[in-house]
Amino acid sequence: MFTGLVEGMGRVISVKKDGMARLAIHVGHLAVGIGMGDSVSVNGACLTVNEMEEEILVFYAMPETLRRTALGDLGEGDLANLERAMTPETRFGGHIVQGHVDGVGEILAVQPEGGAEIWEFSAPIDVLKYAVGKGSVCVDGISLTIVSLKENSFTVSILPHTKEATNLQDLSVGDRVNLEADVIGKYVERLLTPRLDKGLQTSERSVDDAV
Repeated sequence: MFTGLVEGMGRVISVKKDGMARLAIHVGHLAVGIGMGDSVSVNGACLTVNEMEEEILVFYAMPETLRRTALGDLGEGDLANLERAMTPETRFGGHIVQGHVDGVGEILAVQPEGGAEIWEFSAPIDVLKYAVGKGSVCVDGISLTIVSLKENSFTVSILPHTKEATNLQDLSVGDRVNLEADVIGKYVERLLTPRLDKGLQTSERSVDDAV
């Protein structure tokens, strides 16, 4: 589990694709405390450390991961947002982020507003149906607050610090990003959806009969 507070950026030093992708990323000081098999959020996708050598971590993105995320767009020299899995002692400053990407969006517009910028992202229904104004959304691993919602997109306000501390400094209109909706909305939907599963109905009838 993550919080959406990016700890730092890594620089992609190599990408090898052969069905799946092998991503080698120079992570700098973030390598401290990370071991083989640990989970790391890479642009919002939870990946496992498969190889490591000093400050270089190697991740493998499976075909399913490449289909569902924008990780396949990464190339040598690109910046990647990184966050180590949270611990019980971690300050919870963002929102609950699982690292399970719900869809891929595209940067539609960037407009200055005062000292900040308003960024608009396209988003699939699997993200927008859980989105609410002033609610949380995860964009490339960054916990952000939704400013406004449109039929097929949403906007967020980006402060200068956020841009400087993340890969947003390297992105522009037309680039793709990983999106994860607020998990709380998913659980609320599940609880409110009628339980039509035959197995659940049968189980409930069995309990009633026993009583």
